[in-house]
Amino acid sequence: MSEATTTPAPTASAPATAAVSPSHAGPSRRTDITVRTLQIVLALFLGVASAGPKLVGHSTAAESFDAIGFGDWFMYLTGVLEVAGAVALLIPILSGVSAIALSGLMIGAFITQLTVFDGENAATPVIFLALLAVVAWVRRQRTAEFVTLARRRI
Repeated sequence: MSEATTTPAPTASAPATAAVSPSHAGPSRRTDITVRTLQIVLALFLGVASAGPKLVGHSTAAESFDAIGFGDWFMYLTGVLEVAGAVALLIPILSGVSAIALSGLMIGAFITQLTVFDGENAATPVIFLALLAVVAWVRRQRTAEFVTLARRRI
């Protein structure tokens, strides 16, 4: 004799669970791990290799910002924004918002490369912009959670 297994019908005390649509589901495990790794690499580059010379006033960074015409204060501000964005990339609820904000910084860097430096290193901010766009897209659910949380507190 074989036993047949049946699924109990939903009751008022145990409602049926709704299927999660793909638009509400988070990224796959593989995608999540890949994007986390990308976030770490971006955070290390932005926080150390990019912001470091700006924050210590390295001569090459100072010369670049003098050419822009804003002086040292803008160099330090950019360095602080890069470090803040790098740290926020590593905080789950802030990762998407950080990627969006850093994308804005990269757009400014691209425009500066084109207008002040004749496009000498214009590809660098474009590459970072593309990578940050991937992070922002994959972490869009976290951005929505952050916006919801921020609206509740206002």
